[in-house]
Amino acid sequence: MPAADTLAVFALVALGMVLTPGPNMVYLISRSIAQGRAAGFISLAGVVLGFMIYMLCAAFGITALVMAVPYAYDALRLAGAVYLAWLAWQAATGRVAPFAPRALPAHGARQLFAMGLLTNLLNPKIAALYLSLLPQFIDPAAGSVLAQSLVLGATQIAVSTTVNAVIVVAAGAVAVFLAGRPLWQRVQRWLMATVLGSLALRMALDGRR
Repeated sequence: MPAADTLAVFALVALGMVLTPGPNMVYLISRSIAQGRAAGFISLAGVVLGFMIYMLCAAFGITALVMAVPYAYDALRLAGAVYLAWLAWQAATGRVAPFAPRALPAHGARQLFAMGLLTNLLNPKIAALYLSLLPQFIDPAAGSVLAQSLVLGATQIAVSTTVNAVIVVAAGAVAVFLAGRPLWQRVQRWLMATVLGSLALRMALDGRR
């Protein structure tokens, strides 16, 4: 088991990372505003499952293989970039307007969960996080490396889930402000397209580290 101070420091690092805007945050906010808090929490459940998958992969060494093979890492990175670019195109064309609660087509529970999972799995930074961050907090002399990896991963998931849950609740309230403001909805649609497009470009050009 990791020491209490080690867990505390790791939790602070995880908190700083989840507060940094990224694909997960964008998707959760968009769905929460479009369909309400229930949809946001269903999407969050998919995101959490993605974290669990990465945690188990890291704990058992599978993520190390992905990061060690350039082509595998690049395939994951480019897939994520293509997915973000598709979301940007959807927003720009009006097919998907993340912050327009009345314009965004409703998704069923299965699709919300699946898209939340996909959004997280197609983020190569999560794989890099578990490979580069976890080892720094593991002490072989403190016991089972596998157990420590699972505890640290569970800590990151707990922090991320808590923060994202707050985001889902807060995002739902924004729908009240946006109701009846079509001009603002058009502005935010292009703003979100720009943000998503920038994220896609950055991910596509981000070299292996």
